[in-house]
Amino acid sequence: MSDAAVPPARLPLDWIAASLRRERTRAGLSLSELAKRAGIAKSTLSQLEAAGGNPSMETVWALAVALGVPFSTLVEPPAPAVQVIRAGEGPAIHSEHSSYTAALLSASPPGARRDIYSVRVEPGTVRDAKPHLPGTVEHLVVSAGRVKAGPLGEQVELGAGDYMAYRGDVPHAYEALAPGTRFVLIMQHM
Repeated sequence: MSDAAVPPARLPLDWIAASLRRERTRAGLSLSELAKRAGIAKSTLSQLEAAGGNPSMETVWALAVALGVPFSTLVEPPAPAVQVIRAGEGPAIHSEHSSYTAALLSASPPGARRDIYSVRVEPGTVRDAKPHLPGTVEHLVVSAGRVKAGPLGEQVELGAGDYMAYRGDVPHAYEALAPGTRFVLIMQHM
């Protein structure tokens, strides 16, 4: 079976719900205030905190930014003593505006500030990313295909085996230039 035929794992909504409630409470925000800051409907946030709905990557990113936490804080599962994620089996979240799918492989443990993602993207759409938390640096390593990535106006075409680093706290984008494009994305939070 080809990679395209294997559906990616989905994030269990209870992980996101528990993380949202925990972080919203930690920040001392009401449902209304967090929804307003994130630019989403209060009913959407309420549904997500009740482990309902089907949140897009953009919705979860908006909530993370509004809460002042890395994206991974809202989507990372409870960590077992030994963690193995087989290719194509990581908990994935999808963009609602492009064919971009990211699976969180590892979030920063306490004291460290980096997240690692395995990303699949297909030609035909562009994943436009809004600025992340100030000081964020992204490291990208292409494992298959070709991708055009980086800050808007400074994007670079990369092939398998290529690496780049760039500021993630400015608008940036990813665009597959070949079918089956895959890369590892490491987000370093300063």
